[in-house]
Amino acid sequence: MDRREFVRTLVTGGYAVGMAHFLGVEDFLAADDDEVPVVTALVRSDPDDPWSLEERTEYVPADWYAAVQKAIELNDRLSRVAFTGYLGSAVVPKSYDDGGAAVSVGVSGDLDSVRETIGELGDGVSLDLRSVLEVDAVEDNSDHYEPRMVESVTASRVPAGIACETPSSLATLGPALFDPEDEQEYFVTAEHAFEEQDDVAGASLSLPVSSEEPVELGPVRSAYPVEDVAAIEPNGELSPSTWIDAPEPVRVRGQLTRWGLADLIARDENLEKVGALTGHTTGRVQGFDAVTCFTDDFCRRGQIRWGGEMDLTDGDSGSVSYYSDPEGEAEDVLVAGFNNARTWWPGQSYVWGVAAYRVTEQYGYHF
Repeated sequence: MDRREFVRTLVTGGYAVGMAHFLGVEDFLAADDDEVPVVTALVRSDPDDPWSLEERTEYVPADWYAAVQKAIELNDRLSRVAFTGYLGSAVVPKSYDDGGAAVSVGVSGDLDSVRETIGELGDGVSLDLRSVLEVDAVEDNSDHYEPRMVESVTASRVPAGIACETPSSLATLGPALFDPEDEQEYFVTAEHAFEEQDDVAGASLSLPVSSEEPVELGPVRSAYPVEDVAAIEPNGELSPSTWIDAPEPVRVRGQLTRWGLADLIARDENLEKVGALTGHTTGRVQGFDAVTCFTDDFCRRGQIRWGGEMDLTDGDSGSVSYYSDPEGEAEDVLVAGFNNARTWWPGQSYVWGVAAYRVTEQYGYHF
């Protein structure tokens, strides 16, 4: 439906065109006939007010949008059918010039039989089938790195990108996570860092300090094992920060949406991260809305794939991937999602973790 058809529909339906504001369609009416508006980010109008979130809208080619939407639907269908040999998949938009989108599918077993099965569901979407070989386990190379710890606690707010400790392991502290329902802010890291605890809820998270004893940050308020996220309630002494301890410190101003990630892939853009072990790295976005069924007896949805397997090691889990905010101040960034695992099989190389938009959709939290 183009703009003229849309306006006709409003009028014949008894609406004045001025009602478009209340219907939320101003962006639609502002687009060219061959474009559609999409929300690419949720951004704080006031960087110091976590509840001042606003939607940022961009215009994308209508044919590209339609192709990506079809790929999203196919990707979801594949994960729900869960045919024999299915190990995961992701949506991979093509460039705006090329148009279209593909679904990258990881499978075990015979590719021809899998291709025939998927072909019945494909509906014209390009498929990129990858055979995943079974291997024993991912190699732990964290001994090659020194954890990034604070020298001393000199401020009340703790930046992201540095080491944090659970009773059983080391992880990376993420930036402040906000819950609009109770207007609370939380420390955040990977839920699997608490995997040796009988009960994750209430388990303590601490801040290791180079020259002093560890400082307790607070207990786990909520744990989400499928998304691999744990929200920690500050105990009152220290608070989470929206700043990430990058080589040039950056400030989280908001987060990318599903379509914001699709846009980055179409433009061949990179994400960045700061982990407690590997530090600062960058890498190309490889897929969004990814489904991962490699590691457990359930599938993880709403994942991001980016960078390469060398961009993450044990201890980096809980860090976030982010993108420089093109409309913000020089230090402002938008969170893409968490980094909690990496590939360990031949033929593919990326970091994966749940996207920020998935956490917001499921539980309401935002950055």
